[in-house]
Amino acid sequence: MNPADHLLIDGTRVPLRVRRHPRAAKMSLRLDPRDGAVVLVLPHRVPLGQAIAFAHDHSAWLASRLAALPHRIAFADGATVPVAGQPHLLRHDPQGRCGVWAADGLIHVSGRSEHFARRVADWLKTRARADITRQAPPLAAAVGGRIAQIRLRDTRSRWGSCNARGHLAFSWRLVLAPPEVLGYVVAHEVCHLVEMNHSPAFWRLVETLTPDSATARHWLKRHGADLHRYG
Repeated sequence: MNPADHLLIDGTRVPLRVRRHPRAAKMSLRLDPRDGAVVLVLPHRVPLGQAIAFAHDHSAWLASRLAALPHRIAFADGATVPVAGQPHLLRHDPQGRCGVWAADGLIHVSGRSEHFARRVADWLKTRARADITRQAPPLAAAVGGRIAQIRLRDTRSRWGSCNARGHLAFSWRLVLAPPEVLGYVVAHEVCHLVEMNHSPAFWRLVETLTPDSATARHWLKRHGADLHRYG
């Protein structure tokens, strides 16, 4: 393993991702909640060796932050994952004939065990796409916007995005959150079809679609990082 690809923290190799940013005024460190990797952001002219030394100088801080990260939960038989904010137990049903299906708080997964995690992820993404594509068009019509495309991603820093061409993108992990949270993010991005900013006019438009948007934003701020624990 290349030394620039990891840091040794308390005897544990932790993945390291180096990002050079043209507007960065100084070096900074953060942890990616998805995989516990250290993300090191630095100005273009800072030598890599100096940046690595900077990260090692902050190893105690990084160790404390790593210890505070929630444990990851794999898509495995017996694990519990939220769907629409409600806990569901994953159960392997190898002889099942329905692929993946949910019933009475259980998610049944048929087929061979080596395909279990992929099947769960695919099922969640399919459900996320169905929920989002059902909600977005009528919301867009309500504000006079036009959707050209809807895509699903697994973004680390954004729950949704919208560009001037009418392309919307959403994190599939929103399917894990309560329905009102997913609905808020869809409404938020749909409103960007009309207001490509965060002006008072934009927020007034959001409130016409989701009157309790502040509650959803608070939920994401408090619990959003936990959604990256799964899978």
